[in-house]
Amino acid sequence: MTGSVALPRIVITAGEPAGIGPDILLKAALRPHQAQLVAVGCADVLSARAAQLKLDIRLTPYTSTNSVTPHHAGVLPLINIPTTQVVCAGTADKSNASHVLAMIEQAVALCASGECHAMVTGPVQKSVINDAGTPFSGHTEYLCEATNSNEVVMLLASDTLRVALATTHLPLSQVPLAITPEMLTNKLIVINQDLKQHFGIAQPRITVLGLNPHAGEGGYLGGEELGIIEPACDALRQQGLSIAGPVPADSAFIASVRAKTDVYLAMYHDQGLPVLKSEGFDNAVNVTLGLPFIRTSVDHGTALTLAGTGTASELSLQAAIQSAIQLVQKVGS
Repeated sequence: MTGSVALPRIVITAGEPAGIGPDILLKAALRPHQAQLVAVGCADVLSARAAQLKLDIRLTPYTSTNSVTPHHAGVLPLINIPTTQVVCAGTADKSNASHVLAMIEQAVALCASGECHAMVTGPVQKSVINDAGTPFSGHTEYLCEATNSNEVVMLLASDTLRVALATTHLPLSQVPLAITPEMLTNKLIVINQDLKQHFGIAQPRITVLGLNPHAGEGGYLGGEELGIIEPACDALRQQGLSIAGPVPADSAFIASVRAKTDVYLAMYHDQGLPVLKSEGFDNAVNVTLGLPFIRTSVDHGTALTLAGTGTASELSLQAAIQSAIQLVQKVGS
């Protein structure tokens, strides 16, 4: 993407068909948007779910010749990718894992070609994809490989807080081994670059969390801070990046530190995200930094027990769509 786009075209994947992805996509489509929305999903699943939820939605076939016009409430252009097996809301089937991956691949192709300006992804059931025989730890890692990106970063953002992750979907026992000077350096460079380019922050202030309690307590509670994290931060500070830390995670989110922070870098998934989600679950958005295009997502899972009940909130998807629009409009501006 070389410049900002006043009226973007956004492709949205429906996610796990047995989960709440179809529900929240249909609900979001009931509202107008200052972008053209293009859904990727199974027409039969979406039609059945709309009828089940009593939502007045008209699905229309999308073609690349469609002109870019603002989304009209209640009308959803769709690229139909049928499921392999009939879908029952709330019951995931590994036979439909190929359908889930095909949706992601279609969205990547549309963004890579420039036909769409950003992709928004619905939640997927990672266990189902793995049970079907495809190693899958998450959208972030999958998109990194699919786009041949050198380094990507998972960033969760709400109205008041941004938290990036050094490691993503790893067992806690594997986290220390995954934290290396090279990895941290690459992550911090991507964070700094993308916050400048996509968020319009001239000099991003990055606060890096320690891995161990009290950020290692000078080496008495772990050596990763002194041996790995601090040297990586020091080297980048010498290059002009605004980096604080490593700081103890237990006090990193107090008001005085947040006032001097544009984004936090947490060492592992459950270190920083509980703080963000506790404050803004409905308006938090997952953004993948380091890709050749904008990708945002909901910050929640498939919630199989809520699928088809009408109780699932579409607010996080609404926020993800709005964030994608805003980020596309800021590119190159």
